[in-house]
Amino acid sequence: SYSNATQDADLVVIGSGPGGYVAAIKAAQLGLKTVCVEKESTLGGTCLNVGCIPSKALLNNSHYYHMATGKDFAMRGIDAEVKLNLPKMMEQKSTAVNGLTSGIAGLFKANKIDEDTIISSTGALSLKEVPKRMVVIGAGVIGVELGSVWSRLGTEVTAVEFLGHVGGLGIDMDVSKTFQRTLQKQGLKFKLNTKVTSASRSSSGIQVNVESAKGGKEETLECDVLLVCIGRRPFTSNLGLDTVGVELEPRGTIPVNERFQTSCPTVYAIGDVIKGPMLAHKAEDEGIICVEGLTGAPVHIDYNCVPSVIYTHPEVGWVGKNEEELKNDNVPYKVGKFPFSANSRAKTNADTDGFVKILSHKETDRILGAHIIGGGAGEMINEAVLAMEYGASAEDVARVCHAHPTLSEAFREANLMAYCGKPINN
Repeated sequence: SYSNATQDADLVVIGSGPGGYVAAIKAAQLGLKTVCVEKESTLGGTCLNVGCIPSKALLNNSHYYHMATGKDFAMRGIDAEVKLNLPKMMEQKSTAVNGLTSGIAGLFKANKIDEDTIISSTGALSLKEVPKRMVVIGAGVIGVELGSVWSRLGTEVTAVEFLGHVGGLGIDMDVSKTFQRTLQKQGLKFKLNTKVTSASRSSSGIQVNVESAKGGKEETLECDVLLVCIGRRPFTSNLGLDTVGVELEPRGTIPVNERFQTSCPTVYAIGDVIKGPMLAHKAEDEGIICVEGLTGAPVHIDYNCVPSVIYTHPEVGWVGKNEEELKNDNVPYKVGKFPFSANSRAKTNADTDGFVKILSHKETDRILGAHIIGGGAGEMINEAVLAMEYGASAEDVARVCHAHPTLSEAFREANLMAYCGKPINN
């Protein structure tokens, strides 16, 4: 039901994104009378409406199209004539989004959560035609994902990145180099250590002026579509936080204590409005833990065990420390690395790009970080998360039986190499 009246509640959740709707459902399950306030006309927040979900639909479908129009299908003995129907592709994306937003509404109804909705417009991943040329500002997670979509559909894509690598913060440099080479083979172009100084529109398209991040000669790139992918900011303005004494940090984030409590004792904050990566699954965990804490349960979250995934092809997934961080912190470590080119399932799939890389402590063998680039990395990384959450060593994983033939055997082999320096199948 949609409510516009003033009413009493045990808990009011502002925002129905992954953190908000999960927190609201958990609170209702724990017996709290809960109200969820959402400014948009649909539930699910940025992730479900204009972020994670629609982009993954386009990434998946554009990958199929790329396989069919490239050499992949022919190599597999599949001859087909394929034509792009972009409106239909967008329709399937919208169907997925609508199904999930209505699903959240159904969960709210089942758990007796009221919704107070203020309708406003929202953006969408909805280009009406495939542009000939696209410049993407930012080669982090969002930039390479959306750049991949349109590159597969036939657009000439150039990504401009201020940093000297692709994949954003946290990615292992070993993985990033392989990732960049793979994307370049797929047709994406990169200008690293480069900043955008200005952009203007003309009769021939959009002129994007760039120069070295350290300064230097300016270069002009021309495109039909300019896509800005330099991250998001916390939405904390115009909420009246100052009227109840909630302090804000300079970048708009809200400082909280270990129980997610703000400077106002009855206001708690989770997800994208507090420090840390803006990840849906991080917000979901924080929402559940915060609400459980309100009812007296212990509060615990290990941010070192929050995974990151880039949903390109190949996928990239990582959790814990990368090699550069361990070097900077003077932590003694071992490296176990196993290529998918030596994995039987990857060979049968004819998809052997990438590797699994395990970092374990040199003295205790405890797993410190896991980094994967390859098919199914986004699924496989969760085994690493589970292992690290329970303090597993590389030997622990190496001694666990893995089904054959599976891609996850590469994860076991990398742990075996980190543990004793000798994998079985390479």
